[in-house]
Amino acid sequence: MNSNVKSHGRSTSYLTRPEGRIGYDVAGDGPLVVLVPGMGDLRSTYRFLAPAIRDRGYRVASTDLRGHGDSDVGFAEYGDEATAGDIIALILELGGPAVIVGNSMGAGAAAIVAAQRPELVAGLVLVGPFVRNGDTTAVQRLLLRVAMATPWAASAWKSYLPKLYVGRRPADFDDHRRQVVASLRRPGYAKAFSRTTRTDHDAAEARLADVDTPVLVVMGECDPDFPDPRAEADWIAEALRGEVAMVPEAGHYPQSQQPELTTGAIVPFLSRVAHRA
Repeated sequence: MNSNVKSHGRSTSYLTRPEGRIGYDVAGDGPLVVLVPGMGDLRSTYRFLAPAIRDRGYRVASTDLRGHGDSDVGFAEYGDEATAGDIIALILELGGPAVIVGNSMGAGAAAIVAAQRPELVAGLVLVGPFVRNGDTTAVQRLLLRVAMATPWAASAWKSYLPKLYVGRRPADFDDHRRQVVASLRRPGYAKAFSRTTRTDHDAAEARLADVDTPVLVVMGECDPDFPDPRAEADWIAEALRGEVAMVPEAGHYPQSQQPELTTGAIVPFLSRVAHRA
């Protein structure tokens, strides 16, 4: 079930889950497209892509992760599998099947949904995707946990975010970062974010072989989260029998850094797969 309120000048609907609510908005008519952001981000990361897709004849739902944005805190679990459960519930609420667009951690969750509930998924668009763990040492993982600990998580993320926007930054980057940081500084949200940073992507990687849906991998050519973005995109595309679109002058967020190029890559894919089911 959901409720609907006005939040920050926009209409926010709430999907009720067993331990709290998931905030989202939905607009447009046509096949369903669900947009899922990455860790530490808000659904407004799709502020350029969502209207561009909607105007081409799709019903577009943009969701916040649990413990982020307009979603509640206090969930027992965060990460890929928990997010996958929320996406499944949202598609069932809105009436699927859907094409799922997932950025970063949202991509891993999207892959799990496609493996668990293939009848709900018409296609996957994986943007700057984390569908497996990177080659990090135990020391590096410990340093990340310390850096993103609750007391200073908001400040640490504020400092780190610009490094993920290698290449072209959107004109409203400073405003978007202020919104992200302000969201984290609300009671309980830094703790939820800190717990989300501990996400393990082994669950997503373990289900890749079970995904049998069309896949488009969209990767920024300068994405700093991967030693070789093209190689990572190719590995994912091979594992999922998908295709790759590389976006120049973009880091981890091509949907906002290069929205026209990203839209240009995604729309033809949507036109091929949205009516597949």
